[in-house]
Amino acid sequence: MSEPRDLYRGRARCVVKPKDALEVAQVLSLCNAHGVGVVPQGGNTGLVGGQTPDSSGRQILLSLQRLDRIRDVDPRSDAMTLEAGVTLARAQDAAESVDRYFPLSLASEGSCTIGGNLATNAGGVHVLAYGAARDLALGVEVALADGRLLSTLGKLRKDNTGYDLTRLFVGSEGTLGVITAATLKLFPRPRSRAVAFLGVSDPAQALSLLGFVKERAGPGLHAFELVPRIGMDLVLRHIPGARDPLSAVHPWYALVEIAGFAEGEAERIAAATLSQAIDEGFALDAAIAQSLDQAAALWRLRESMSDAQKREGGSIKHDISVPVDRIPEFIAEAGRRIAAHFPQARPVPFGHMGDGNIHYNVSQPVGGDKAAFLARWDEMNEIVHGLVHEFGGSISAEHGIGRMKRDLLARVKDPVALDVMRALKAALDPRGVLNPGKLL
Repeated sequence: MSEPRDLYRGRARCVVKPKDALEVAQVLSLCNAHGVGVVPQGGNTGLVGGQTPDSSGRQILLSLQRLDRIRDVDPRSDAMTLEAGVTLARAQDAAESVDRYFPLSLASEGSCTIGGNLATNAGGVHVLAYGAARDLALGVEVALADGRLLSTLGKLRKDNTGYDLTRLFVGSEGTLGVITAATLKLFPRPRSRAVAFLGVSDPAQALSLLGFVKERAGPGLHAFELVPRIGMDLVLRHIPGARDPLSAVHPWYALVEIAGFAEGEAERIAAATLSQAIDEGFALDAAIAQSLDQAAALWRLRESMSDAQKREGGSIKHDISVPVDRIPEFIAEAGRRIAAHFPQARPVPFGHMGDGNIHYNVSQPVGGDKAAFLARWDEMNEIVHGLVHEFGGSISAEHGIGRMKRDLLARVKDPVALDVMRALKAALDPRGVLNPGKLL
């Protein structure tokens, strides 16, 4: 079995599909007693190998897809409790069924699951306005290695009774316990939405545009995505139906989404703000979607970026974050360092500029040898991740550590923080059966 990028393959002793939290706990208790490793898996959409077993054939794959009940949706408390196997798309639909909004949004939302979203502290396109998965969780139900069930489920917004165990398990990638259910925050449903695509000269102008729009849209600014022209060219070349929304070609673009809580509010704010942005030199051109279909088409340009790169051959990927104000400087310096070591390689940096998360992907040279390029993955990582460290950033913004970045984490994480993480692992999983070989 493998993960979406086919970078990691493994072989499990068997696949276990429990139907509820109690059965998950019983499986863990049995495996713990016999020292058998357990690899939890949700929708198998992770990108760092955290959901794949090793090649030994001795580990058990624990599928959580049968834990798919929506236990409660409460619009008065603005909360819902879902089991780990519920897909993100179903969670969004459950919120909408009671006229509420669940803001976590990922390209894989039709197949990724709530348990995996929380285990990896998934980010997505609306972190700017609502935060990552950790910020959306009110409580979790977790099966521990020894078979006990821990629950912090509940609708309380304020609870200062000791350590915040909910946030401990969110982002732990199945190494401290297996999340079986969660209580999640709901929000008022936006009544209007405006999506715009703007041309800019460079990331520095995009950064200025971000500040300009934030000042005028306030919390209504839901997303601000950075797109390079090279990425646009790849999408237009490889994705059927993709069209350039602007009449002129620009070096860079910003995809902006503004939401409003009254009919027509977002459209009014967007039209006035973006017109003023062009007049005052914060952008070169803009197109505002005039329908839901047009809005979806603009988002498709951004969300097809990775797929388009696959069709160009090898691509070495980095999910990194740096302080927002240093993004232009980082992109420029990374480009210089890569050009010095990988002539003709094509950097394609794009992503969530509003929260500092850039997917710094590098495509192989045109006509180059894919295998030879991908064989230098570690060398490329050294360049990009080394620069991230210099800029005070993170080597993993939203995809997690898994198998891919485990060794790198040990080199860049604060030693005291690593000691605390190892102590937690030893206390909650002394036999090391929970997702062994991942994260730590």
